[in-house]
Amino acid sequence: MKKVASLRYGVVFKKAFCVPEIFTAFVRDFLDIELKIDHVETEKSFIQPLGRVLSRFDLFAEDQENRVIVDIQHVRYPDHYDRFLHYHCAALLEQITDAYSYHPDLKVFTLVVLTSGDRHQKDVAVIDFDPKDLQGNPLNEIPHKILYICPKYLNDETPAAYREWMLAIQDTLDEQVEENDYTVPEVRQIFDYIEKYLISPAERARMFDEYGEEQVKQEHFVKGVTKGIEKAKLDIAKEMLEKGMEVRLISEITKLSEEAITHLKKENSMA
Repeated sequence: MKKVASLRYGVVFKKAFCVPEIFTAFVRDFLDIELKIDHVETEKSFIQPLGRVLSRFDLFAEDQENRVIVDIQHVRYPDHYDRFLHYHCAALLEQITDAYSYHPDLKVFTLVVLTSGDRHQKDVAVIDFDPKDLQGNPLNEIPHKILYICPKYLNDETPAAYREWMLAIQDTLDEQVEENDYTVPEVRQIFDYIEKYLISPAERARMFDEYGEEQVKQEHFVKGVTKGIEKAKLDIAKEMLEKGMEVRLISEITKLSEEAITHLKKENSMA
């Protein structure tokens, strides 16, 4: 067993996947593209923000020879589908400099790795931008794609090329791995880069910061959901009051207290 830092942390994920050999192997197995790069940028931003939001790419590489841009995002946001669709489109629109051609010079691929799970519980989901006829046949006009990769839901039908990567990412979450379970050289290389004793004090501090940020996000999310549920209950109670239903019965149905419903009834009568 090897002690490793968890890939759930962005700082650890970037430490491993910013290595060109690992980045290109990951892209090779998920997109079937042989990238030729010697550098992976982290925290990449375009000089001129597109729209009103500054897009920041976790890991970004550009292969001019094969005319491809690939960015890998490591994320734990409730809006990851919309967020990284926006980032993907930003990488497309940034290439368009005038109205004479809307065809971007470089293909754009975005890989979003969801280490914390997802409400849909799918191993891989794809946004394929290529238009299709009514029979579902692609026109092979637009190559750009987004892949949402969720290692937690790896299953028997997950493509073989994806399996070791997803298993390795999930395997690190308890901070120990058995290297001999893996055969892909670049996957084994990940474990060397994130071995626990190689994590610097600065990286460890960032891990603690990320943990705190995650807790705050989760608290805000729970509060938002709770607030939404309470509002929905009050709206239902209000409709029931307008229909003349008894306070006791409304309380039983909505699980709101009789005091809260009585207060709502007074507010309605004063409106």
